[in-house]
Amino acid sequence: MRMTCSILFLLLFCPFNIAAADFEGFPFVNDDGTLRIHHATIHLYGILIPPTDESCRMYVRPVDCAPRAVLALKFNIGSSFVKCHRKTRNEDGSYVAQCTADDNDLSAMLLRQGWAAALPDAPYEYKVLEKIARTRGIGIWGIPLDRLPD
Repeated sequence: MRMTCSILFLLLFCPFNIAAADFEGFPFVNDDGTLRIHHATIHLYGILIPPTDESCRMYVRPVDCAPRAVLALKFNIGSSFVKCHRKTRNEDGSYVAQCTADDNDLSAMLLRQGWAAALPDAPYEYKVLEKIARTRGIGIWGIPLDRLPD
């Protein structure tokens, strides 16, 4: 009985610092690499997703064609529920948010696979992930420089 009262007291009177996600749901991935969740457009925090050549996933029906970076994002999200914590709101009404799918940071995943570049104000971890992808020559870092768009 005493233990039950202690637990009840903790639950009622001790604040827990559990941050709820600002946006959560099954996202639609736009061709520019932004996410659309419940009518909100969300840019992934700390990264730039450059335009890449379009490819098609022929093994899915209907066939899915999009820029390669976007296909990588769609593949890694799959049918996962995405949670985003807002960082800022842009003038156009879109948001910049740190998003996860199955507790995996989507920005870090794109950097690790070489499909994004870390922004100057990105966390140090993101810059390291970009440098590793560059060194390995994967993703956008494996495309000859004369083929990258300006």
